[in-house]
Order: sequence, then structure tokens, then C-alpha cells
Amino acid sequence: MDIVRSPISTLNHIYEISGVEVGQHFYWQIGGFQVHGQVLITSWVVIAVLLGKATIVVRDPQTIPTGGQNFVEYILEFFRDLTRTQIGEEEYGPWVPFIGTMFLFIFVSNWSGALLPWGILKLPQGELAAPTNDINTTVALALLTSVAYFYAGLTKKGLGYFGKYIQPTPILLPINILEDFTKPLSLSFRLFGNILADELVVAVLVSPVPLIVPIPVMFLGLFTSGIQALIFATLAAAYIGESMEGHH
Repeated sequence: MDIVRSPISTLNHIYEISGVEVGQHFYWQIGGFQVHGQVLITSWVVIAVLLGKATIVVRDPQTIPTGGQNFVEYILEFFRDLTRTQIGEEEYGPWVPFIGTMFLFIFVSNWSGALLPWGILKLPQGELAAPTNDINTTVALALLTSVAYFYAGLTKKGLGYFGKYIQPTPILLPINILEDFTKPLSLSFRLFGNILADELVVAVLVSPVPLIVPIPVMFLGLFTSGIQALIFATLAAAYIGESMEGHH
């Protein structure tokens, strides 16, 4: 009987581990699904900031840009150069909005965790933090990237896109399939791990040394937050370009 129970007991333990959570969360029930309310709140704040800034800038565009319009056009040119470099001169145009949106959402989300005093707002459970501090957000962004590069490859090459899995030899089929699973995993866990680690370091240092040490660490966190947004956007564009080229 012990031999029979062992696999069942193991499965029960695995199921219990799958329910383990880090910290407390403020849950909402939406359509029968349980979602993290604090993540939706901070995500909506980030989206509102981006939409508000875009609305103000494009409300009265000038032929000769000045001030905020000049800054936004500089950012747009940066996105064009980034996308052109990774995807190519002929194909990059339609993907500039996607790559730019990814970069801006991640960048503003990361900075919001470092600059906005989310702790002032109290919730029944959990606490507000950067949207990218939640693994669900980073996984969703990574899955969007996966859908984007599959769409790009299928649009460009049709069903012939799947021929890449048996190149340069069919022996590499399992490895090539595994690669498509590791891409979103690496994207999501890299972003989540770096943002979570940065916020934990600041939280730990604020307790014993509330002013002197945390400030330089916070400035370093702002820098690394921007780098993480750049890395994510660059890899997303590279994956899209790779899918349309049809080679590794």
C-alpha cells in the first residue's frame, strides 16, 4: 500500500506547492476568475499616464516641433532605429508601434515602482507596487511577444514558417521546439526577477538606514529599470526579425 500511495502523495505535494504565493494579494472576482486587483490598479495608472502624455502632445502638433513634441519625436525616432536594427529596413515599419508600446509600458511601470509612493495607499490585503513586480504581468508581456513573432513568421512565410524546426537537420527538432518555450520564460523571469530584487533591496535597506544608503540604490534601480525595458524591447524585436528571416 505504501508503494501505491507514494505517487499519489507526491502528486498531492506538487499540487500544494503550485498554490504557494509570494506575499499577500488583493483579489478581484471578474467573470468567475480571480485576478490581482493591485496589479490592475497600478497598470491602469501607467496606461493613463502614457495616454495622457500622448493626448497632450498630439493635441496641437507643430510643423517645427518644440518642447514636449520635440521630446516625443526623439523617442519615436529611437524606437524606429531600434526596430529597424533588429527587424530590417524593409519589414520594420509595422512593428514600431508594438515595440514602442512594450518599451514605454515596461519603462514607466518600472519607474513607477521606484518613484511613486504606492505605500501611502492602503489596501485590504497586499500593497501597491510596480506592475512588473508581478509575475503575471511579465508572463503576459512575454506571451504577447511570442504571439507577435509567430504572427510575423506565419504572415511572411505561411506554413513554410514551421520548416525552421527541422533546420539545419531534423535531429534538432526537439531543441528547436524547446527554444520557443524558453524565449517567453527567459523574457518574463528576467524582467520579474530584476524588478522584484531591486524593490526588495530598497525595502530592506530603508529599515536600518532610512536615508543615506537607499538613495544611491534607488538611483541605481532607476538606471537598471530603464535597461530592463531596453533589453525586453530589443529581444522582442530580435525575435520578430528572426521569425521573418527564417534562420537562427
